[in-house]
Amino acid sequence: MALSKLEYIWLDGSVPTQGLRSKTKIVKDFGGTLEECPMWSFDGSSTGQAEGGSSDCLLKPVAIFPDPDRKNAFLVMTEVLNSDGSAHESNGRALIDDDDDDFWFGFEQEYFLMDPATNRPLGFPVGGYPAPQGPYYCSVGAKNSFGREIIEEHLDACLEAGINVEGINAEVATGQWEFQTFAKGARFAGDQHWVARYLLERIGEKYGVYIELHPKPLGDTDWNGSGMHANFSNEVLRTCGSKETYEEICSKFGRTIGRHISVYGADNDKRLTGKHETQSIDKFSFGVSDRGASIRIPIATVENGWKGWLEDRRPASNADPYKVAAAIISTVKG
Repeated sequence: MALSKLEYIWLDGSVPTQGLRSKTKIVKDFGGTLEECPMWSFDGSSTGQAEGGSSDCLLKPVAIFPDPDRKNAFLVMTEVLNSDGSAHESNGRALIDDDDDDFWFGFEQEYFLMDPATNRPLGFPVGGYPAPQGPYYCSVGAKNSFGREIIEEHLDACLEAGINVEGINAEVATGQWEFQTFAKGARFAGDQHWVARYLLERIGEKYGVYIELHPKPLGDTDWNGSGMHANFSNEVLRTCGSKETYEEICSKFGRTIGRHISVYGADNDKRLTGKHETQSIDKFSFGVSDRGASIRIPIATVENGWKGWLEDRRPASNADPYKVAAAIISTVKG
């Protein structure tokens, strides 16, 4: 009789930024398919998602990946439902209007590796700062690169799990890194990205390092913050061949600033200041190859005859990719 471990992963009710939770279910003779994963439940009163007198919340499996770190184990991404089967108010996945998987998303996840003894990024001396940013972006060597063994292990883990990771790189600040995921279909794009975040957190445990997704963990200093740039397309953007169509879609985002900022991550005002490759949080702009714009039109899109994708540079590193995708889809379709 074969036994398998199913690690159920979900988003809790923490505010303003939801956290990851997980627990393990042991099942017999598991064949490795999503359809075999049973519904499960948890105590919502312990995660900020229910009252103690009626605390059961349901976990509905939505995606499954082989667990790269444990034998006979799988990572099961779930969404949270109320006890009657309706979507819980914390369930951002349920907001996505993309039943035909017309939308493709690529998320660029920036983050800091933090030393819990100092609550400062790896590479920061105690009581001071390293040399100003400049040599750290895509760097190599012990003088400028910190935590490479962690991000390399994370990359391998994601690939072994079947997550479509498209790359990694050191970012512009000391101890800051980035990985990118891509998927066709907004829901699966979010599923992948959350499981990639989960693996990063779990690997960080092994090294005694925590993952900081705050968009500006170094406060009001001359160090870059962290974003989760959202690259997106639909059939229109991939095939239209029209500059005017691209400009019309970009202009829609200028009319829905508040809707987007409301789900683009807590404390994003500390990052979107108009400095460090950002547009101010209360302004909107778009432009070709402009990393200081709200939305960048990639040069590859233009060179391909205005057939490609757009990059919304506003989402913060702590944003929920489900909610970001839902907002983008709503605006493009609106």
